[in-house]
Amino acid sequence: MDSRLGSTGHNVVIKVRKIIVGSTGPINRKRRRVWASEPPLLFFLFPFSVTQGVRGQVKLFNLMDYGAVADGATENSEAFVKGWKEACEWKGLARVLIPRGTYMVKSVRFEGPCKGQMSLVIKGVLKAPTDPTNFSTDSWINFRYADRLTVSGGGTLDAQGQLAWRFNDCNKDSHCPALPTTMRFDFVTNARIHHLRSIDSKNNHFVIFGCENVNISNIRISAPGDSPNTDGIKIGSSHRIRISRSIIGTGDDCIAMLPGATKVHISKVVCGPGHGISVGSLGKNGDGDDVTGVVVKNCTFRGTSDGVRIKTWASPSVGRASNFLYQDIFMDHVGNPIIIDQEYCPYPPCSQQASLLQISNVTYRNIWGISGSKVAVTLRCSESRPCKNVVVENIDLAYGGPDGPATALCSHVNGVSLGHQSPPPCI
Repeated sequence: MDSRLGSTGHNVVIKVRKIIVGSTGPINRKRRRVWASEPPLLFFLFPFSVTQGVRGQVKLFNLMDYGAVADGATENSEAFVKGWKEACEWKGLARVLIPRGTYMVKSVRFEGPCKGQMSLVIKGVLKAPTDPTNFSTDSWINFRYADRLTVSGGGTLDAQGQLAWRFNDCNKDSHCPALPTTMRFDFVTNARIHHLRSIDSKNNHFVIFGCENVNISNIRISAPGDSPNTDGIKIGSSHRIRISRSIIGTGDDCIAMLPGATKVHISKVVCGPGHGISVGSLGKNGDGDDVTGVVVKNCTFRGTSDGVRIKTWASPSVGRASNFLYQDIFMDHVGNPIIIDQEYCPYPPCSQQASLLQISNVTYRNIWGISGSKVAVTLRCSESRPCKNVVVENIDLAYGGPDGPATALCSHVNGVSLGHQSPPPCI
């Protein structure tokens, strides 16, 4: 953090304290104590409040004034981009408004850098064309090279993916068309994404790539459990990403952390249906980018195929996956509640070579509920690079199947088991 950011964070804390001191009641006093003890979090959640008065005034850019038509049929990408470009020249806080109504939109790119802060307020419903050939890029709505960006408003992103999912066969056909991600952020810094709904994405719902300091909250993501590759949120090559208070139900990973994801904090997320919250898959292309500093706390998994999962391809991949904490998690009939899989091979044949990717410093603490399979804890690590410093503490996972109580399976793991353990630990 440079001196400018550090100073801004301090000013925010002082401002909030003044508000709280003037209030009364036990709730406000409690908030005062918590906020005063955690000044860095305030900067993360409210990174824009101080700079607004310094950089200039707020100006509204209503996209209806640029030709947008909310009839559900007229194509609006040109009007959207025109309004964004004009707002991008404003030196204060530019609020770009999509009012209530239904807007048909093809591929649109909101690009910076801009001269001030940008806020896209989506009040209406955005609908994507059903035909994938109407997309010129691999994303439907794309933000690039923006700083101090907010995307919010309570609106809905409807990608209308039902008719496109049959084309999502890239695992069988290497020449398949790339279906678009609903909303993608590339090289965006100091951003807040909140109070949005994304339904029936053609591919991923949200992708975060090359970003830093992004706060995602109060997001609702939904697609059928059998919809292909409809990951909720994918994070790659990004630093300091926070996801909280969101509900994600989809056909693939609720949240996936890919190579280069560092310092990711996930809390108060309900996941299901889907494939759980995953690290990986790592090492498919021999990449060496690390995934480090992942925290998953106070989350609920309902009917997912997996819970908290770390997966690396069965190949001589290199890299490092380290410093993970999974804590205070409820599993409601989850297929594989706790799983490390360093022999990941979803589409055989695979090379089946031992992974060279090192997994270390992983803690599972206070995880309870019902397992959908007899093996509730699977720690399948690499023979060449055994997992190091794995801590399993206070686990209570039951299995109600006819073939006996839940079990744990371990291979090539170095670690320790602490506290209550059900199933009986294997390390």
